[in-house]
Amino acid sequence: MAIDRTPVLKRCRALDIDPVVMGVNKKSNRQQRRRRRQESEYGRQLREKQKAKFIYGVLEKQFRSYYDRALRIEGITGDNLMVQLETRLDNVVFRLGFARTRKEARQTVSHGHVTVNGHRVDIPSYQVKVGDVVAIAPKYRELLPIQESLLASGHVAVSPWLEVDIEKLQGSVLSLPSRDQIDVLSDGTIEPQLIVELYSK
Repeated sequence: MAIDRTPVLKRCRALDIDPVVMGVNKKSNRQQRRRRRQESEYGRQLREKQKAKFIYGVLEKQFRSYYDRALRIEGITGDNLMVQLETRLDNVVFRLGFARTRKEARQTVSHGHVTVNGHRVDIPSYQVKVGDVVAIAPKYRELLPIQESLLASGHVAVSPWLEVDIEKLQGSVLSLPSRDQIDVLSDGTIEPQLIVELYSK
């Protein structure tokens, strides 16, 4: 599998993303250079796709499959795309506060430390459904990274479409996220309509 080894802060600068979105609570001291040329419409569309892929850690082939599936679902294609990305298991583990970043959450899932409805799932792209219970497997609850992430996320509000029980290290999916419950949409970090326009060409 391809791995992007570009430093997170450098990539955030290039895509104009606040590092906090990535779970990184620090800023770069470097100043962003002003772009010399006005960005074209295609450039804006491509940048939005790159943002979404980078934030959720998805490569092109898989991202395209999410888009094709979003087209077949009733509703607004861009919102359908974002709901699929948000309901990936690795993102849910991140949103519940069981990992400090999505990259760390993906590793936690891949190593088999997470269960869904009591069954171990080691596929980061696994799509959770309403009613699913996501938990850290009992024998992995004392692992240092998980404990550190819980301390770091203790003051962070969990997304309203999720419910977390810190004592049991588990969370429940109460509903699929609505547009205003997805922070990267509500704060304007990603404009999914531009992604739809790009793929519609």
